[in-house]
Amino acid sequence: MPVQGGVGIKNSIDILAPMFEDGSSEAPRLVHRLDRDCSGVLVLGRTQLSTSIMHAIFREKTADALGDGTQQVLQRKYVALVIGRPRHPKGLLSAPLAKVVLQDGRSERLTVCAGPNTASVQDALTEYRVIESCPQGYTWLELFPRTGRKHQLRVHCAEVLGTPIVGDYKYGRQAHQNWTPLPMPQTINEEMLKKRKLPFGLALGGGSVAEQQPQLHLHCKQMILPDISAAMQQLQSSDADHNFSDLEKLSFVAPLPLHMQLSWRILMSIGK
Repeated sequence: MPVQGGVGIKNSIDILAPMFEDGSSEAPRLVHRLDRDCSGVLVLGRTQLSTSIMHAIFREKTADALGDGTQQVLQRKYVALVIGRPRHPKGLLSAPLAKVVLQDGRSERLTVCAGPNTASVQDALTEYRVIESCPQGYTWLELFPRTGRKHQLRVHCAEVLGTPIVGDYKYGRQAHQNWTPLPMPQTINEEMLKKRKLPFGLALGGGSVAEQQPQLHLHCKQMILPDISAAMQQLQSSDADHNFSDLEKLSFVAPLPLHMQLSWRILMSIGK
């Protein structure tokens, strides 16, 4: 499901947010976005004030990263399955991104841009670490975006590391042209293979590396934020210095979606 509405989109998190009012007079508001095919932690604000605070925290994170490389207030951790293997087991990717219009004149994508002449160039920083390298030619990565640019992780994986994310047909189309599904081990629990229909036309199940057309294997696994309630109290206090980095941290963790859990089991069982 898309996070935000748009042309031709009937349902989105933004449109359905009033369902989660929970007795409040305000509908939750989006603080950040996830790509439609990306799973994981998604943060919304209950009130206008909490949303404004979190917007400021997200902006401050990017400013801090570009200023001195610190990660003080907000931390995010993604898990991805990529095609290929990075040269180094860990590193920091610093590659600015720019928007380009494709030949059809309607579609656009982000790409790494070395020159500073393009007006739309944005600095982008991503830290990465290899979790597991598989003999079939795939690698599990942990990704820590220090800046929050659109499609940043997908472009950095595909164009900088040279390892596009499994299921990313926008930035890894060529790598998927000769895609061959992996065999399904007999030890896999049949419950994981069942496809289920969900409300709003959604479906659950399928999309692993055993499928002809795998889903995007990119998941926002963890997000660490300061205690927003305490931040609101701090703002309402006239003598507060508004230093959110001193507040207690809240950690939100989302389990891997079924298709990524299944891919993990398939790759681990074949390697044995």
